[in-house]
Amino acid sequence: MAGEASRMGRIVVSEFVSLDGVVEDPGGAEKFKHGGWSFKFRDDQVPKYKMDEVFAGDALLLGRVTYEGFAKAWPSMKDDVGFADKMNNMPKHVVSTTLKKLDWNNSKLIKANVAEEVKKLKQQPGKDILVYGSGKLVNTLLQHDLVDELRLMVHPVVLGSGRRLFDNNAETMKALKLAESKTFPSGIVLLTYHPAK
Repeated sequence: MAGEASRMGRIVVSEFVSLDGVVEDPGGAEKFKHGGWSFKFRDDQVPKYKMDEVFAGDALLLGRVTYEGFAKAWPSMKDDVGFADKMNNMPKHVVSTTLKKLDWNNSKLIKANVAEEVKKLKQQPGKDILVYGSGKLVNTLLQHDLVDELRLMVHPVVLGSGRRLFDNNAETMKALKLAESKTFPSGIVLLTYHPAK
């Protein structure tokens, strides 16, 4: 459809988060493959939701730590529904000042002027640009009003420690508007927010 072709990319941040705001799933790539705390709360609807989300995207935008974890885990993954193929083949934009080499295919480094580079990405025609994990990057994107949609999949667990999504150094309060909420059979609650106008 003509309208779809001319649509600009949106930055969609999608996070698994505990009740106490933790997004980190300690254990690195091996733990990611075998499941950390977030994998204990799965049901039939969550994978379908995540599948629809990935197929509504054109690209990934990731911070270094998340990229390195994904790059170790995803290339060896296979499935019958095309999820792994989509993750492995879509373009990846990686924000890092320390990475020198990107081994995961279709990866491009953003080393400086993050806000400007992301604005350029958003101006290109296409579908959603998905951000997973990448807490430091998410805070930067929010600070520069670059997030079009924030999806928090709140898991019914209190972890007590770990890296939280919103850091204590956030410079500006951001008001968000609840656009949608959905409860999954596992007890996960999806909260979808848009920037408040």
